[in-house]
This record gives sequence, structure tokens and C-alpha cells, in this order.
Amino acid sequence: MIRPPGFAGTAFGTAARGDLRFDRVRRAEVATELGISPDWAYVHQVHGAHVVRAIRSGHLGDGDAIVTTHPGLPIMVATADCVPVVIEAAGTVAIVHAGWRGAVAGIIPAVLDHMAEAGAEPLRAAIGPAIGPCCYEVGEEVSDRFGGFVGRTSWGSASVDIPGYLAAQLDGIELWRSPECTYTSDRLHSWRRDHTKSRQVTVAWLPGG
Repeated sequence: MIRPPGFAGTAFGTAARGDLRFDRVRRAEVATELGISPDWAYVHQVHGAHVVRAIRSGHLGDGDAIVTTHPGLPIMVATADCVPVVIEAAGTVAIVHAGWRGAVAGIIPAVLDHMAEAGAEPLRAAIGPAIGPCCYEVGEEVSDRFGGFVGRTSWGSASVDIPGYLAAQLDGIELWRSPECTYTSDRLHSWRRDHTKSRQVTVAWLPGG
């Protein structure tokens, strides 16, 4: 697991750790390693901007972000090119799955609004491994939505920088960003590269439960 420095309860998975959505044996091993419960809260990810509040583990319905104030309750998202984001605040943690549709729908502002309404001031955010602008080839129907975050792939076609777009929406918050691109890293799952159904899982939690 990738543990960004200075974060209380954030871990980004790799392909080697298995698809922890379904492999409960490996999930239990990872949970033991992290010192957390193996019973995690999760959503059916729909590439939108719906935020779900978690008060228990298990399936919480449709959504692309989870927020919890319950210490010791792990929350997770799964990605294989989309961007995993964790936002920590005092007494609150949020986890986000952001593809291009969720990004332009405003999933990050939706989470920040949800936290603000609860009086949770973000302290730090972490953006995990995702496909980079070097490799995220898109058509005009996508690039036209991303303004200054349009670039070129390493082979010369149009691309967008989804992690950069999300980072700009987290301006003013202490930010850690993974340097890895899922498409080029052989230790990460990539749907664009392999059309895999497997995912790496990101988990976040509030210590102390």
C-alpha cells in the first residue's frame, strides 16, 4: 500500500495487493497491516457527483464519494485509471472516485461543500495514482470541458490532465500527489492499457475507532 506522508488514515493500493473489493482474505491481511477493521464501506461508483455519508460498513448505494465522521470505519473506492482522492479534516475523512465525468460534474466541490456544511475544515488532501496527461487520450467532446488542463499524449494526440484539474479545485489545501501514471506503471491496474476488470483499492479512515 502507498502511504502518503503525514496522513492519519490514507492508503492507496497497488495491483500486487489484489482487488480488495472481492478478495476478503487479502483485504483482511491489508486491514491487519494497517491496523483497521476488514469491514469497509463502499459505493456503486457511477461517474457522477453524489456524496454518500457513511455510518456503517458495507454497500451504501450509488455514489462517487464517501464522507464519514465515525472513527475506525474504513471507506473505500476502486480505480484503474480514474483518480482516487482522500481529504482529511479534524474528525472527518472523505474519499473520492473521479473519472472525467465526475470531475466535470463537480465531485470535488460537492465533497468540499458537504464537509463545509458539517463544519469540517479540510486539513490535507492526497491524490493517488491515476492515468496522466501523457497517456489519457480523449476526443474534443472531453477536451472541450477541461480548459487549461488540455495537453498532448506521448504519441501526440489530445489529452487531459484529470489529476491536475482536481488539484486546482483543492487549491489552498495541503496537497500530496502521486507521481505514478496507471497506464505506464506495471504495478498498477489500467483499464485503458489492459481493459482489465481488476481495480486497485484506496482506503481511508479516522484513527481511534
